[in-house]
Amino acid sequence: MGIEQWTAVDEYLAGLLLPSDPALEQALADSRAAGLPAINVAPVQGRLLQLLAKMAGAREILEIGTLGGYSAIWLGRALPAGGRLLSLEFEPRHAEVARGNLERAGLSDRVEVRVGRAVDTLALLEQEGRGPFDLVFIDADKPSTADYVHWAVRLSHPGTVIIVDNVVRNGSVADPSSRDANVDGVRRGLEAMASEPRLRAGALQTVGVKGYDGFAIALVSD
Repeated sequence: MGIEQWTAVDEYLAGLLLPSDPALEQALADSRAAGLPAINVAPVQGRLLQLLAKMAGAREILEIGTLGGYSAIWLGRALPAGGRLLSLEFEPRHAEVARGNLERAGLSDRVEVRVGRAVDTLALLEQEGRGPFDLVFIDADKPSTADYVHWAVRLSHPGTVIIVDNVVRNGSVADPSSRDANVDGVRRGLEAMASEPRLRAGALQTVGVKGYDGFAIALVSD
């Protein structure tokens, strides 16, 4: 059992549970054509994010890491009338591609993409009085994961859902000999979640077309 079988199962599940969606498919195609890295969530993971946002009744969503806007389309479609999604992206080229994909999906009126270093932008959001957010999805540079968790909590309220992607790293997160900066960043992010008294956190290992990885999911308590 390995990546080929995991991919086959992913494709079976997506084919069964997810109808064809031109906007999502074109978003992936445009991201590839623009040379963006293929690190977007898988289709079944996108649906999971959408369902979690719906279950949380999220009206204000914060996404840290836009890439080509694929996950933003899933999350943006979970919003009720009047809801808003703010997505933060470091690379101007990625943000340009994402805005085009979001416009095609009919979400430009409810999704804003801001360009800049996320830690700096998050501090500005607090100064602007933005938030609290009902759901925060963290899928950006891994060395900064602990900082993103910190800001997610600061910009939250009791009941906010915080989701962190790519926390298993092909199992390396549990390998004490790993010196990879991404693995170390994820560990520090998980430790930040574990030590934050306002969070009740768990994690889920995943396999599929994206290989072996996982999500950490936390709920902000009183």
